[in-house]
Amino acid sequence: MTRLKIMFSHAAVVVMALAALAGIVTLALGAPAWVWLAVPLGVAAQMLNEYNLHRHVFHLAPPRRQWAFDLLYQAHYGHHDFPTNTALFFVPVWVAVPMLVVNFALVWAIAALAGVGAAFYVAVAIVPVGGVLTFLCYEWFHMTAHLTVPKTRVERHVTQLHNQHHFRDFAKWFHVSPGGEIIDRAMGTAIDRDTLKSQQRIEFIRTLGMRPDDPRLVAARRRFASRYGLSARDIERAAAA
Repeated sequence: MTRLKIMFSHAAVVVMALAALAGIVTLALGAPAWVWLAVPLGVAAQMLNEYNLHRHVFHLAPPRRQWAFDLLYQAHYGHHDFPTNTALFFVPVWVAVPMLVVNFALVWAIAALAGVGAAFYVAVAIVPVGGVLTFLCYEWFHMTAHLTVPKTRVERHVTQLHNQHHFRDFAKWFHVSPGGEIIDRAMGTAIDRDTLKSQQRIEFIRTLGMRPDDPRLVAARRRFASRYGLSARDIERAAAA
Protein backbone atom coordinates (compact mmCIF):
# COMPACT_ATOMS: atom_id res chain seq x y z
CA MET A 1 0.00 0.00 0.00
CA THR A 2 2.88 2.39 0.77
CA ARG A 3 4.40 1.80 -2.65
CA LEU A 4 1.09 2.33 -4.43
CA LYS A 5 0.59 5.57 -2.52
CA ILE A 6 4.05 6.79 -3.50
CA MET A 7 3.59 5.79 -7.14
CA PHE A 8 0.18 7.32 -7.61
CA SER A 9 1.19 10.57 -5.96
CA HIS A 10 3.17 11.24 -9.14
CA ALA A 11 1.37 12.82 -12.11
CA ALA A 12 3.12 10.81 -14.82
CA VAL A 13 2.15 7.49 -13.22
CA VAL A 14 -1.50 8.52 -12.97
CA VAL A 15 -1.64 9.76 -16.57
CA MET A 16 0.13 6.71 -17.95
CA ALA A 17 -2.02 4.30 -15.92
CA LEU A 18 -5.14 5.97 -17.34
CA ALA A 19 -3.67 5.69 -20.84
CA ALA A 20 -3.06 1.96 -20.35
CA LEU A 21 -6.59 1.47 -19.00
CA ALA A 22 -8.06 3.39 -21.94
CA GLY A 23 -6.03 1.23 -24.30
CA ILE A 24 -7.22 -2.02 -22.74
CA VAL A 25 -10.86 -0.88 -22.89
CA THR A 26 -10.43 0.21 -26.50
CA LEU A 27 -9.05 -3.17 -27.51
CA ALA A 28 -11.69 -5.06 -25.54
CA LEU A 29 -14.57 -3.14 -27.12
CA GLY A 30 -13.49 -2.82 -30.72
CA ALA A 31 -10.34 -4.62 -31.77
CA PRO A 32 -10.15 -7.95 -33.60
CA ALA A 33 -8.95 -10.70 -31.25
CA TRP A 34 -5.66 -11.17 -33.14
CA VAL A 35 -4.58 -7.59 -32.29
CA TRP A 36 -3.81 -8.69 -28.71
CA LEU A 37 -0.87 -10.61 -30.17
CA ALA A 38 0.81 -7.25 -30.82
CA VAL A 39 0.99 -6.44 -27.09
CA PRO A 40 4.32 -8.30 -26.58
CA LEU A 41 5.82 -6.11 -29.32
CA GLY A 42 5.04 -3.13 -27.14
CA VAL A 43 6.72 -4.79 -24.17
CA ALA A 44 9.90 -5.43 -26.16
CA ALA A 45 9.87 -1.94 -27.69
CA GLN A 46 9.51 -0.32 -24.29
CA MET A 47 12.36 -2.37 -22.85
CA LEU A 48 14.62 -1.00 -25.59
CA ASN A 49 13.18 2.48 -25.13
CA GLU A 50 13.88 2.32 -21.39
CA TYR A 51 17.51 1.43 -21.98
CA ASN A 52 18.13 4.00 -24.73
CA LEU A 53 16.37 6.85 -22.95
CA HIS A 54 18.25 6.17 -19.73
CA ARG A 55 21.64 5.75 -21.36
CA HIS A 56 21.58 8.27 -24.20
CA VAL A 57 19.27 11.03 -22.92
CA PHE A 58 19.16 10.98 -19.12
CA HIS A 59 22.92 10.49 -18.95
CA LEU A 60 23.81 13.21 -21.43
CA ALA A 61 26.90 15.26 -20.59
CA PRO A 62 25.84 18.13 -18.30
CA PRO A 63 24.69 21.10 -20.41
CA ARG A 64 26.55 24.38 -20.00
CA ARG A 65 23.40 26.51 -20.02
CA GLN A 66 21.59 26.49 -16.70
CA TRP A 67 18.08 26.19 -18.16
CA ALA A 68 19.06 23.04 -20.07
CA PHE A 69 20.88 21.63 -17.06
CA ASP A 70 17.78 22.27 -14.93
CA LEU A 71 15.68 20.16 -17.31
CA LEU A 72 18.16 17.31 -17.13
CA TYR A 73 18.39 17.69 -13.35
CA GLN A 74 14.62 17.24 -13.03
CA ALA A 75 14.61 14.36 -15.50
CA HIS A 76 17.43 12.34 -13.92
CA TYR A 77 20.51 14.08 -12.49
CA GLY A 78 18.54 15.05 -9.40
CA HIS A 79 17.60 11.43 -8.79
CA HIS A 80 21.27 10.44 -8.69
CA ASP A 81 22.02 13.47 -6.51
CA PHE A 82 19.29 12.48 -3.99
CA PRO A 83 18.58 8.77 -4.67
CA THR A 84 16.22 8.31 -1.72
CA ASN A 85 14.04 11.34 -2.47
CA THR A 86 10.69 9.85 -3.52
CA ALA A 87 9.71 12.93 -5.53
CA LEU A 88 12.67 12.24 -7.84
CA PHE A 89 12.00 8.53 -8.38
CA PHE A 90 9.76 8.89 -11.42
CA VAL A 91 9.98 10.08 -15.01
CA PRO A 92 8.53 13.62 -15.22
CA VAL A 93 5.10 13.96 -16.82
CA TRP A 94 6.57 16.34 -19.41
CA VAL A 95 8.83 13.50 -20.58
CA ALA A 96 6.35 10.61 -20.34
CA VAL A 97 3.32 12.13 -22.08
CA PRO A 98 5.10 13.53 -25.20
CA MET A 99 6.86 10.18 -25.62
CA LEU A 100 3.51 8.39 -25.39
CA VAL A 101 1.94 10.66 -28.02
CA VAL A 102 4.91 10.56 -30.40
CA ASN A 103 5.37 6.79 -30.12
CA PHE A 104 1.67 6.14 -30.66
CA ALA A 105 1.51 8.42 -33.71
CA LEU A 106 4.68 6.87 -35.14
CA VAL A 107 3.54 3.26 -34.72
CA TRP A 108 0.08 4.05 -36.10
CA ALA A 109 1.61 5.78 -39.14
CA ILE A 110 4.06 2.94 -39.82
CA ALA A 111 1.35 0.30 -39.47
CA ALA A 112 -1.01 2.22 -41.76
CA LEU A 113 1.66 2.85 -44.40
CA ALA A 114 2.64 -0.83 -44.28
CA GLY A 115 -0.96 -1.79 -44.95
CA VAL A 116 -1.42 -3.57 -41.63
CA GLY A 117 -5.06 -4.31 -40.97
CA ALA A 118 -6.64 -2.51 -38.00
CA ALA A 119 -3.57 -0.22 -37.85
CA PHE A 120 -5.10 1.98 -35.15
CA TYR A 121 -5.81 -0.96 -32.88
CA VAL A 122 -2.35 -2.40 -33.49
CA ALA A 123 -0.86 0.94 -32.39
CA VAL A 124 -3.05 0.86 -29.28
CA ALA A 125 -1.87 -2.67 -28.47
CA ILE A 126 1.80 -1.80 -28.92
CA VAL A 127 2.01 1.62 -27.27
CA PRO A 128 -0.59 2.40 -24.58
CA VAL A 129 -1.10 -1.25 -23.65
CA GLY A 130 2.16 -3.19 -24.06
CA GLY A 131 4.47 -0.19 -23.85
CA VAL A 132 2.79 1.72 -21.05
CA LEU A 133 2.21 -1.35 -18.89
CA THR A 134 5.93 -2.07 -19.22
CA PHE A 135 6.67 1.54 -18.32
CA LEU A 136 4.56 1.19 -15.16
CA CYS A 137 6.40 -2.04 -14.36
CA TYR A 138 9.67 -0.12 -14.69
CA GLU A 139 8.44 2.61 -12.34
CA TRP A 140 7.37 -0.01 -9.78
CA PHE A 141 10.68 -1.85 -9.76
CA HIS A 142 12.70 1.36 -9.86
CA MET A 143 10.83 2.79 -6.90
CA THR A 144 11.14 -0.49 -4.99
CA ALA A 145 14.89 -0.59 -5.61
CA HIS A 146 15.22 2.69 -3.70
CA LEU A 147 12.95 1.82 -0.77
CA THR A 148 13.69 -0.17 2.36
CA VAL A 149 10.71 -2.51 2.13
CA PRO A 150 10.23 -6.29 2.06
CA LYS A 151 11.07 -7.46 -1.46
CA THR A 152 10.44 -10.48 -3.62
CA ARG A 153 13.36 -12.42 -5.10
CA VAL A 154 12.98 -10.56 -8.41
CA GLU A 155 12.83 -7.20 -6.65
CA ARG A 156 15.98 -8.01 -4.68
CA HIS A 157 17.78 -8.93 -7.91
CA VAL A 158 16.74 -5.67 -9.58
CA THR A 159 17.80 -3.72 -6.49
CA GLN A 160 21.24 -5.36 -6.46
CA LEU A 161 21.94 -4.47 -10.08
CA HIS A 162 20.45 -0.98 -9.85
CA ASN A 163 22.54 -0.22 -6.77
CA GLN A 164 25.64 -0.93 -8.84
CA HIS A 165 24.50 1.74 -11.30
CA HIS A 166 24.00 4.27 -8.50
CA PHE A 167 26.88 3.48 -6.20
CA ARG A 168 29.62 1.77 -8.24
CA ASP A 169 29.55 2.86 -11.89
CA PHE A 170 26.83 5.08 -13.38
CA ALA A 171 27.88 4.00 -16.92
CA LYS A 172 26.71 0.44 -16.25
CA TRP A 173 23.38 -1.35 -15.72
CA PHE A 174 20.98 1.08 -17.40
CA HIS A 175 18.09 -1.37 -17.33
CA VAL A 176 15.65 -1.58 -14.42
CA SER A 177 12.75 -3.72 -15.58
CA PRO A 178 13.22 -7.46 -14.89
CA GLY A 179 14.85 -9.12 -17.89
CA GLY A 180 16.30 -5.87 -19.16
CA GLU A 181 19.77 -6.97 -18.11
CA ILE A 182 19.86 -8.92 -21.38
CA ILE A 183 20.08 -5.58 -23.18
CA ASP A 184 22.88 -4.35 -20.91
CA ARG A 185 24.84 -7.52 -21.58
CA ALA A 186 24.28 -7.23 -25.34
CA MET A 187 25.30 -3.54 -25.34
CA GLY A 188 28.38 -4.00 -23.15
CA THR A 189 27.06 -2.04 -20.18
CA ALA A 190 26.87 -4.94 -17.73
CA ILE A 191 29.40 -5.62 -14.96
CA ASP A 192 30.45 -9.22 -14.42
CA ARG A 193 31.20 -10.47 -10.91
CA ASP A 194 34.97 -10.62 -11.36
CA THR A 195 35.16 -7.07 -12.69
CA LEU A 196 32.95 -5.83 -9.88
CA LYS A 197 35.35 -7.26 -7.28
CA SER A 198 38.29 -5.29 -8.66
CA GLN A 199 36.61 -2.12 -9.90
CA GLN A 200 36.81 0.97 -7.73
CA ARG A 201 33.81 3.21 -7.25
CA ILE A 202 33.61 5.90 -9.95
CA GLU A 203 34.61 9.33 -8.65
CA PHE A 204 31.73 11.71 -7.88
CA ILE A 205 29.34 8.81 -8.39
CA ARG A 206 26.24 10.60 -7.05
CA THR A 207 26.70 13.59 -9.33
CA LEU A 208 27.44 11.60 -12.50
CA GLY A 209 31.07 12.69 -12.58
CA MET A 210 30.48 16.37 -11.83
CA ARG A 211 32.09 17.99 -8.83
CA PRO A 212 29.42 18.10 -6.12
CA ASP A 213 29.88 21.85 -5.73
CA ASP A 214 29.58 22.59 -9.46
CA PRO A 215 27.64 25.90 -9.77
CA ARG A 216 25.06 24.28 -12.06
CA LEU A 217 24.30 21.62 -9.46
CA VAL A 218 24.16 24.13 -6.64
CA ALA A 219 21.81 26.38 -8.62
CA ALA A 220 19.50 23.48 -9.55
CA ARG A 221 19.33 22.22 -5.97
CA ARG A 222 18.36 25.64 -4.72
CA ARG A 223 15.87 26.23 -7.54
CA PHE A 224 14.00 22.98 -6.93
CA ALA A 225 14.45 22.72 -3.16
CA SER A 226 10.81 23.46 -2.35
CA ARG A 227 9.48 21.16 -5.09
CA TYR A 228 11.49 18.17 -3.89
CA GLY A 229 11.51 18.94 -0.16
CA LEU A 230 15.23 19.63 0.05
CA SER A 231 16.38 21.40 3.20
CA ALA A 232 19.30 23.81 3.40
CA ARG A 233 21.19 21.04 5.21
CA ASP A 234 20.46 18.58 2.39
CA ILE A 235 21.85 21.02 -0.14
CA GLU A 236 24.89 21.73 1.99
CA ARG A 237 25.67 18.01 2.42
CA ALA A 238 25.23 17.34 -1.30
CA ALA A 239 27.70 20.09 -2.23
CA ALA A 240 30.25 18.70 0.22
CA ALA A 241 29.91 15.04 -0.77
